[in-house]
Amino acid sequence: MTDKTGWWRSAAIYQVYIRSFADGNGDGVGDLAGVRARLDHLADLGIDAIWFTPWYPSPMDDGGYDVADFRDIEPLFGTLAEAAELIAEAHARNIRVIIDIVPNHCSDEHRWFQAALAAGPGSPERQRFWFRPGRGPDGSEPPNNWKSRFGGSAWTRVPDGEWYLHLYSSRQPDFNWDNPEIRTEFEDVLRFWFDRGVDGFRIDVADGLVKDPRLPDVDDGDETPFSDQEGLHEIYRSWRKIADSYPGERVLVGEMWLPDMSRAARYLRRDELHSAFNFDFLVCPWDSKRFRDVIDRTLKAHDEVGAPAAWVLSNHDVTRHVTRYGRQGDTGFSFANRLHELPVDHELGTRRARAAALLTLALPGGLYVYQGEELGLWEVLDIPDELRQDPVFARTRGADPGRDGCRVPIPWSGSEAPFGFGTGGAWLPQPESWSAYTAEAEAADPASMLSLYRNGLRLRRDLPPGELEWLSLGEGVLAFRLGTGFTFALNFSDSPVPLPSGEVLLASGPVADSLPTDTAVWIRH
Repeated sequence: MTDKTGWWRSAAIYQVYIRSFADGNGDGVGDLAGVRARLDHLADLGIDAIWFTPWYPSPMDDGGYDVADFRDIEPLFGTLAEAAELIAEAHARNIRVIIDIVPNHCSDEHRWFQAALAAGPGSPERQRFWFRPGRGPDGSEPPNNWKSRFGGSAWTRVPDGEWYLHLYSSRQPDFNWDNPEIRTEFEDVLRFWFDRGVDGFRIDVADGLVKDPRLPDVDDGDETPFSDQEGLHEIYRSWRKIADSYPGERVLVGEMWLPDMSRAARYLRRDELHSAFNFDFLVCPWDSKRFRDVIDRTLKAHDEVGAPAAWVLSNHDVTRHVTRYGRQGDTGFSFANRLHELPVDHELGTRRARAAALLTLALPGGLYVYQGEELGLWEVLDIPDELRQDPVFARTRGADPGRDGCRVPIPWSGSEAPFGFGTGGAWLPQPESWSAYTAEAEAADPASMLSLYRNGLRLRRDLPPGELEWLSLGEGVLAFRLGTGFTFALNFSDSPVPLPSGEVLLASGPVADSLPTDTAVWIRH
């Protein structure tokens, strides 16, 4: 296939956060055996690929994003042999497998970082990371004023007096990508997993690998010296050559939180990454004009480089959108303030989430579904402090509640916790009310969120190709046409509006002659 017909251009990709998906061995933590046992759920859902968050050996300081070995499987999750079986079983169901790669940093237990600590200042081992002397007469001040994205300084001092850089937890030292040894290492890691049949990589912190070697101080909010540096493009061109050398259209997907969409699109040129997450769409509040603006900017920026857009509503780092859309107040998302103190109307959030699902399913390009999204799960806000495990909560001393609330294990069946997640409980507590939101209960309900996703993913495959053409159906109504036979409409206004003419293929809620507030519809004409 050519780039214009690649499977990834319109793929529906399901994100599996392994710890919280399904537990196959009864220890309360999700694992590969649990995923294998639930593959039919994903096949029945109608997705094209699975994206797995890190499955590598890790001390789990940051949920597996602190990698100790990039060529093995975390024993808590399983073995390399089980991973091979999982890949084969997914492929047998026509489901591709994308895995996380974490090239910005590793665990402090990684063999290279341990060697750097032992070798001392000025050693080749320390050149793999960003070790620097401190400032001040006795070197007791960090080398610069950079802040960790998890709170506090981005520098930690070691006993010999030097400091090392970590943009995240102090147990996640940043690699120095100016060192050719790092580049060679990760190219080999790509080949290791491609050789084992994975179909692509989601690149964690894809915009952050290269740093300004001067390590200058920054003003609040300025990430210029450690984000979107020009040297990144050379790295991803090299990675693209490796991906293209394998059969079956292997893909590279970037995670980049960049303020300028046109800058992000530069990474999607034909010789770099295949796709990237659309975070402007994810953080958008519930407002028709804001959504239209984001969609317009997304399609324009991607069209300029010939890349497909990728639409996403939630993931393992952000507040679930049922909760965001149900807030009384700001319905967007920001890492600066998760707004967990705002009252939430779950019924309102669910109605809007159903409409948003049909929007993402109808837009040109690919989409990502975060596990549990298809069940209508919400953010769990009342996890006891002593049970929280996200380092964000600890490093900010509770000022930021962290991401545990969107990582609560999935309810599969039954009327009591752990709802079929496993036989040994669940590593984070599940709400009792999730008994009505299990996959088993929703599969039997034609009006459930699960049924909506199944129907939408099935019908989506037959949507006509073509340019998106906006329609004017009244103030507060987001509507567009695809091709000559399909119309989408979502009513953001406070009152029902006339229903467009044609056959209703799918609706997010009851419709008759009018389209109610916070309701979306697909129409064939």
